[in-house]
Amino acid sequence: MSSISIKDRGNSARNIRSGQYRVMIVDDSAVIRGMMSRWLSEDPAIQIVGTAGNGKIALDNMARYDPEIIILDIEMPVMDGLTALPEFFKINPKVKVLMASTLTKRNAEISMKALSLGASDYVSKPESNRDIASSMSFQEEIISKVINIAAASRLRNGGKIFRGKTTLVKKDLMPVGNVGKTPEKRRFSPGKVSILAIGSSTGGPQALLAVLRDLGSADVPVIITQHMPPTFTAILAKHLTSATRFDCKEAEDGDILEKGKVYLAPGDYHMTVVKKSGQDVISLNQGPQENFCRPSVEPMFRSVTELYGAKVFAVILTGMGHDGLEASRKLVAAGGNLIAQDEKSSVVWGMPGAVSTAGLCSGIYPLDEIGGKIKEKLMGLAS
Repeated sequence: MSSISIKDRGNSARNIRSGQYRVMIVDDSAVIRGMMSRWLSEDPAIQIVGTAGNGKIALDNMARYDPEIIILDIEMPVMDGLTALPEFFKINPKVKVLMASTLTKRNAEISMKALSLGASDYVSKPESNRDIASSMSFQEEIISKVINIAAASRLRNGGKIFRGKTTLVKKDLMPVGNVGKTPEKRRFSPGKVSILAIGSSTGGPQALLAVLRDLGSADVPVIITQHMPPTFTAILAKHLTSATRFDCKEAEDGDILEKGKVYLAPGDYHMTVVKKSGQDVISLNQGPQENFCRPSVEPMFRSVTELYGAKVFAVILTGMGHDGLEASRKLVAAGGNLIAQDEKSSVVWGMPGAVSTAGLCSGIYPLDEIGGKIKEKLMGLAS
């Protein structure tokens, strides 16, 4: 059996004209390649242009078949995913890569490395082929991420996104495009900031690194909800600590908030802040998913609004969907301030697009300006 399978050029040309997103699957398991190909091909928005059993085969065929997005396994013979990743970008700097691996500590660390090298996001594969075949949530996640990442890339590059119906992507996770007008912005509320709260998802690890590095330090606690599974959040906290001047940790239930310290919601737990014995402490729970997420930005934003009111400064970074939107309405109504990442610098302009187009933001900034804007507000200079 050949380790690469490519659709005929006539099919490819027809589907490109119809606006489908071109996907290549790179995985050493023929079973997984076959299952992913079937799932993705069933969605009208997606065209599988090829599958490959290792990174070298994918590289040899990439220029010819021109995928927009590559689903890339980590552990493969001949050439693994991490080795192939930078080579893909040499051939096509605009190609998007979605890492796919089982949820082990080693694979989580490699995935974090891949994100730092330019991968857009990751998906966690179930442990066995049987689990993968029966996992509807995995199918939904991978199809949603492929469509959102590819659509966002087209919008940034002046292309048109697929406008037909999709099969598994929930309406709330559909890509958000530029609304064609400048979103209304609110004035910054005056007053002291007591806590900085940040929400992020697809593309978030790289964005968080940039923001914290540019911010440098803070005289308030920093709490972050990044959509990530267990194992990944502890590694992200470690990565942020080593790459910035902040002390970042995966939050634990009962942690007392300290100024200048960063607390990251652990995978599979909602993170809130509550008052306990006169101190502000972290409270974790495994309540129902909100916006298909746990952790979710919604409970974090609700809790700080209840506790701090107008003294909250909130940030929404890159991510698909609209997690955080409803709680942001309450946060802004209570006098808190909210800013968001702009569309051009976002991997996916879903979450920041939702709060921006709702008119809830006091500023919508490129990623490289957000750390400085936060610093201005903490110093009382923002207006």
